[in-house]
Amino acid sequence: MASEKITALIEEVKALTVLELSELVHALEDEFGVSAAAPVAVAAAPAAGAAAPAAEEKTEFDVVLKEAGAEKIKVIKVVREVVSGLGLKEAKEIVDGAPKTLKEGVSKDEAEKIKAKFAEVGATVEIK
Repeated sequence: MASEKITALIEEVKALTVLELSELVHALEDEFGVSAAAPVAVAAAPAAGAAAPAAEEKTEFDVVLKEAGAEKIKVIKVVREVVSGLGLKEAKEIVDGAPKTLKEGVSKDEAEKIKAKFAEVGATVEIK
């Protein structure tokens, strides 16, 4: 079982907003010289002995609403804000039909901002 110190730290982290948590991760990475990014699998080199191609960094992301959570009305409002041109009925259908793709081909920064908006209202969003 975790010590009281660890348990108290976990409770502090739970109370952070998404943006504060992001700042914490970056500060810990800088302080300890580590990265919280998941390791990337390297493709096997061709048999001809040529160098393996460098992994291309993904530049376009899809934002998918996985779960609306308890505050469905707030989530519907955020869907209408994020996905332009939607009426109330269409936004409700997206929320009721989750998982649904909200935006396709957006930058990583925009995807993170969208994810943060949904996290504030208790919805679960995945960036693919």
